Formats: sequence, structure tokens, C-alpha cells
Amino acid sequence: MTGAVSYHAGRVAEDQVAAQYQARGLTIAARRWRGSAGEIDLILRDGPVLIFVEVKKAETLEDAAWRLGPTQIGRICGAASEFVAGEPHGQDTEMRFDLALVDGQGAIRIIENAFVL
Repeated sequence: MTGAVSYHAGRVAEDQVAAQYQARGLTIAARRWRGSAGEIDLILRDGPVLIFVEVKKAETLEDAAWRLGPTQIGRICGAASEFVAGEPHGQDTEMRFDLALVDGQGAIRIIENAFVL
């Protein structure tokens, strides 16, 4: 049962983060996009810019931040490279990587440009 609860809590957190980006005028290009390198929680468009978002949920924002490690960053970057291969400008597509932290009370902190490719 714990796995199912975590899964649904993660989905709710992703929905909350997506809604926050949409309120800022961004459009969703993909949710839970999976490539051979890994999965990306949210991919958004801000004009010509692609924003790859990793969502982390934990009891505190600090705990959520600690849930992203170098191995996962590598997988996200690899998956992003796969995704932009299908874009008109390919690897020259302007992009950034954001980290969205969600705590147990639903507070959200978005860290833009949290890491680079």
C-alpha cells in the first residue's frame, strides 16, 4: 500500500507544479516522458525554450531537495537530449532544467536552472 500512496502523492505534486507553470503562461509539452535514458516528470514550453522539470516531494522542502542525486541528473539530461532530438533545432534547442520541490503541506518551491546539461 505504501508504494501506491507514494505514487499518487507524486502525481498530485506533479499536477500542482504543472498548474503553477501553466498559471505563468507556459504550456505542457509532455508529462512523465520516458526515453531510453530515463523519465522526465514535466516538459514545458516557454516560447522557443524547453523546460525540463524534475518534481521531488517530501515532508520538508529541504528533504525533497536531497532526493535528487548526480545519477538521476545524468539520466534526466540523457532523456532531455533524446527529447530535443525530435525538435526542429535538435541539440541547439534552448533549454533549462528546473527542480520543483513540494513539501508535505503542498508548498512549492521552483528552482530554475537547478543544473545544466
